[in-house]
This record gives sequence, C-alpha cells and structure tokens, in this order.
Amino acid sequence: MTHSRTVLPNGLRLITVPMPSFESATVLVMVGAGSRYETKKNSGISHFLEHMAFKGTKKRPSAMHISSLIDGIGGEFNAFTGKETTGYYIKAAKNNIEICMDVISDMIQNMLLDEKEIEKEKGVILEEINLYEDMPMRKIGDVYERLLYGDSPMGWDIAGEKDIIRSIKKADFVKYMKSLYSADNMTIVVAGGLPAGRQGIDEKDIQDRILTYFGSMEKFGVMKAPTVKEAQKKPAVLIKHKVTEQIHIAIGVRTVPIDSQEKYPLSVLSSILGGGMSSRLFHEVREKRGLAYYVRSNSDHYKDAGSLVTTAGVDPKRVLEAVEVIVSEFAKAHTDTLKITGEELKKAKEYLKGHMVLELEDSRAVSSYYAHQELIEDTLHDPSDTLKAIDAVTVDGVRKVAKKYFVNEGLNLALIGNFKDGQKLEKLLKL
Repeated sequence: MTHSRTVLPNGLRLITVPMPSFESATVLVMVGAGSRYETKKNSGISHFLEHMAFKGTKKRPSAMHISSLIDGIGGEFNAFTGKETTGYYIKAAKNNIEICMDVISDMIQNMLLDEKEIEKEKGVILEEINLYEDMPMRKIGDVYERLLYGDSPMGWDIAGEKDIIRSIKKADFVKYMKSLYSADNMTIVVAGGLPAGRQGIDEKDIQDRILTYFGSMEKFGVMKAPTVKEAQKKPAVLIKHKVTEQIHIAIGVRTVPIDSQEKYPLSVLSSILGGGMSSRLFHEVREKRGLAYYVRSNSDHYKDAGSLVTTAGVDPKRVLEAVEVIVSEFAKAHTDTLKITGEELKKAKEYLKGHMVLELEDSRAVSSYYAHQELIEDTLHDPSDTLKAIDAVTVDGVRKVAKKYFVNEGLNLALIGNFKDGQKLEKLLKL
C-alpha cells in the first residue's frame, strides 16, 4: 500500500492512499482535538461539537439537507471523538469523491451552531451518556482510565458531565474551535479507489480540489494539552458501584507512549495474554474455570502514556477468584517465568497481523490508520512497516517488556458492579 503526502500553504496536511481494486473511497478529516484539551468548564465539548457538525451549515441549513445528500449517493458518514483526536468522514462510491469533499469541508468550516439545535442536541448527548452508563462492558474502560489518570482531562469521560453539557452555549463552541481547529492541526486522508481517465480524479486532481475546499482555512497557534504525570507507588483499585448481573473488571499496568518501539513487543505480549480464544487468559479464566463470558487484553497508547489492560465480565460470586487468576498470569510476567514458546510467539504475531490486514480492507480504516499516525506520531509508516515491526519481535523482547512493566507500582484494577469491598481486591494485587 502506497501513499503520497502534501502540505498545503496553510499547513493542512493531505494524504492520498490509492487502492485501485476498490470501488469506494473515504474522505476523512481528523483534527488534533479531543477531550484531553478540555477544562472543567467545558468537559465534553469536543464530542458535543462533533455532533453539531451534522446539524446544518450556511449552504445546507439543516441535518436533513446533509443526510439527504449523502443518502442520495448511497454513502455513509459519521464522526468519532477520542482523548486526542476528532474525526469526520464520508465514504461513498469513488465517483462521488467530489461530493464528499464538498460536504465535509462545508460541515467543518461553516457550522451554523444554531442555539435551538444546540439545545435539542443536549438531550441527545445526555441520552448517549445514559446509554454508556447502561453498558458496563464499554464503560469499564472509562473507569479504568479514571483510575490511571485521576481528576484530569485524560481521566474524564469523553462524553462529559451532564451538568456541564446542559450549560454549553454557541460561544463556547466558537471559542473551542478557535483554540484547536487550525488548518495546520488537521490532516485529510483520501483513501480507496480513485477514478481514472481524462475527466476522472487522480492524485493531482485530489490535491487541487482539497486546496479549493480547504485552502482558505485559517492557520493559528493552538492550545497544548496538559501532560500526563504518573507517580504511582503502589497498586490501586477503583470501584463504580452498580447493581448488575455481571461484574466487569479491568486489570492493567502502565506502559509506554505511542512513539516507543516497545509498543510492538507489548502488543505481542497482550496477544499472548488475551488475544483470541486460544490465549492464556481466555483458557484460564473462561475455558478452564468458567469464570467469565468474555476476557481480552489490549495494549493502548497515547502521546505521553500507555497501558496494557485485561478486561472481563465475571460471575459476581467469583469475582475474587477471577482477579486472582488474572493477577497470577501477570505475576509470571513480573517474575520472568512466562515460558513463551516459539510456537506461541508465532501464533501471537500472526493474530495481530491477521487482524490488522482484515481491518485495513476497509478504506475508512485505512484513512484512520494514516491520519492517526500523522497527528499523533508525527510520522508515517505503511502497513507493511508495521507488519515487519511485529515480525521482528522476539521471545527475549517480550520477556524484557513484561518484566519491566508488570510491576506492583503500575498495577491497577477498576470494577463496575455490585461489589463494595475494595480491601479484598487490594490484597490480591501483588505480583
């Protein structure tokens, strides 16, 4: 997979990824703006603004105008907000790239931010928050990051707090955009099939058209997010009490930022522990003891922090046993007794590579892959480079990061469910 990169005069970065066999294409605009840039007074505004982009522009004054146009070309459009980025995309047949560029540029640059629509959308956001509260399988990740990063933007829920959402006005959105939505804090990725022919769109045409639609955007200095300060000295527990039929837990350790090369052996270690139905924790927790329906591990990374975490939904009557089993597997990493075989290493690497290849068969996933690198990592690697980096991981490399990061000082346990005895949990958190 090849790509080309161009920087417009206003600093906006364009990445084009031709995928000749595709009949569809995705236009993605990603902004270096997310919940870690928020304050107590506007917590949740990044996600709220993402919603407002679909509520009308000067050219298309209602949500129906925008959705009807995209539906009319058989396309799909959506957006997403994270701690560090916000993305807006439209995916459609490759012959409709021009329409996609037009609409998405209009949405980002010409939001109406009508006060009546803002008030209506508050109800939507509040119900979305309620939805997540009723999905502990998803919510456990938020509770875990609250434990890791505390009462800071990195520890707050992306959706925000209800009282703050209710108080947000148009002026708050305008102020926020003027602090982060600078042309040079954005990247645009066009990935997928590119119509060929004299009247079609090739890579040079795309550059020219992006310049037409986005070239007038202003460039200005953007705000900086507070850096993560990690000073943990002993294992920690955070319980969110909720009456549920199942208790959800997240147990993990602090690791490395996204620009560290150690992320590759950590990803392989995560795969060994909880990547798939043949992983160690799936076997020990579910197959051998019947303690959980799901159990999985992930290696996650931000600009200045990271974590390897295992999540599971367990029997409330056996939650202590489940924690004990997971911690015992972590302890093997701590004591350097993992005993990883060459075959297990190969399986873990193939699991990671296979899932990556499958995911990148979608032009939307490809666009996100390149945009995230451009904004967060300040570098661009083709997927083949990532696959090679995974292939290069050795047993010694996995053992090294395991012993280095699976330590008591970085061990954390978050829990959602009908359980209150944190002291019992704390006693189990020893590697």
